[in-house]
Amino acid sequence: MTWHLPLAGAGEPGAELTAGQDGATIRRSVLPGGVRVLSEHMPGLRSATVGAWVGVGSRDESDGHFGSTHFLEHLLFKGTARRSAMDIAEAFDAVGGEANAATGKEHTCYYARVLDSDLPMAVDVIADMVTSARLDEAELETERGVILEELAMNDDDPADVVHEQFTQAVLGSHPLGRPIGGTPETIRAVPRDAVWEHYRWHYRPETLVVAAAGGVDHDALVAQVTEQLTAGGWVLEGSVAPRARRDEVDDLVGVPQEGLELTVRRSVEQANVIVGSTGLAATDERRFALSVLNAALGGGMSSRLFQEIRERRGLAYSTYSFASGHGGVGTFGLYAGCTPAKVDVVTKLLHEELERLAEGGITPAELERSVGQLQGGLVLGLEDSGSRMSRLGKAELVHGELLSLEESLERIRAVTAQDVRELAADLASRPRSVVRVGPFGD
Repeated sequence: MTWHLPLAGAGEPGAELTAGQDGATIRRSVLPGGVRVLSEHMPGLRSATVGAWVGVGSRDESDGHFGSTHFLEHLLFKGTARRSAMDIAEAFDAVGGEANAATGKEHTCYYARVLDSDLPMAVDVIADMVTSARLDEAELETERGVILEELAMNDDDPADVVHEQFTQAVLGSHPLGRPIGGTPETIRAVPRDAVWEHYRWHYRPETLVVAAAGGVDHDALVAQVTEQLTAGGWVLEGSVAPRARRDEVDDLVGVPQEGLELTVRRSVEQANVIVGSTGLAATDERRFALSVLNAALGGGMSSRLFQEIRERRGLAYSTYSFASGHGGVGTFGLYAGCTPAKVDVVTKLLHEELERLAEGGITPAELERSVGQLQGGLVLGLEDSGSRMSRLGKAELVHGELLSLEESLERIRAVTAQDVRELAADLASRPRSVVRVGPFGD
């Protein structure tokens, strides 16, 4: 079944959403203050993964605050009113657990994987970090150097550079075109007060989603979240509605209306090239057709890009297609890494394979193979508590609906060759950008 996730409602704690796969049970609660709690109890599992999802990403930064979202991902591990950075690290190390965080363009997640018996501790520590980070000035300056080193490391990887430059080329001045981690200039410039303002404005009950999967008892999780957030000073009172999800209407302000050709010079042995355009928004109904298209075009060793560019011609070791969906807009691209002397030939082939798909579509055999690949990948990808936890968080913040595994499989199986051809024609007709990174002249 599909469960459409309201922004408020299912008001009683522990409202059951759906039966998950393998006897798992998914439940959702909206707490006073607007905090949302989702859980998936997986019978027989002795571990659990819990994540605190905050609905803020790099696209939400304003002038003077650029880089703040990524800064906060680092700084929340640097101490609270009750814990030092070492206390936070030791809490998870002492039980053999793992803790980490990830910043995206539209959300930030702090998560931990522990034994089910240690879940209350994980909720305590993560809730403390989210509600009571000190953002100490000295720690901020130390972490500023760490983040600059991280950005420098990424800039040394031409594959990272070509993907980052491609996103900026396609999305232009749209907020989604900005780098998630910020730039060296913005990280050096952002003051502690701006990071603090960003934290206080976005880290609030109505923006928070707590998702957990594995050996989880929903009622106990709700009680733990309520207790720890209250202990951190958050006021969980009243019928405050969760912050609205992002507008599903395409927002293309700032997105270039024509393709861009960009060459970035790097002294490396291999050139990296991406050909692509805008893609689909995260909630676009054609996203299942896009998954099939992506699998057939560049999703594996049997894909067209792999077979044509690597197997038949021997022009590249790595080649694939990719898609990324966000609120209102997305990106779609074809990538290859090759020797600089071959980059023009490879670029031409990337264009040709997309156009060939748009004109002729895919064969019945390709459709069957792509659907099978996606079905297997989906089932195997949900074999652990971490992936189940992520599915809950993204369903709540991004999609607004939670599909059962069987319905997800049904939607994949429902994709036709005509759906793929029409979508390929749409993507091929969009302004197309080409970004190259390598040892090229000016």
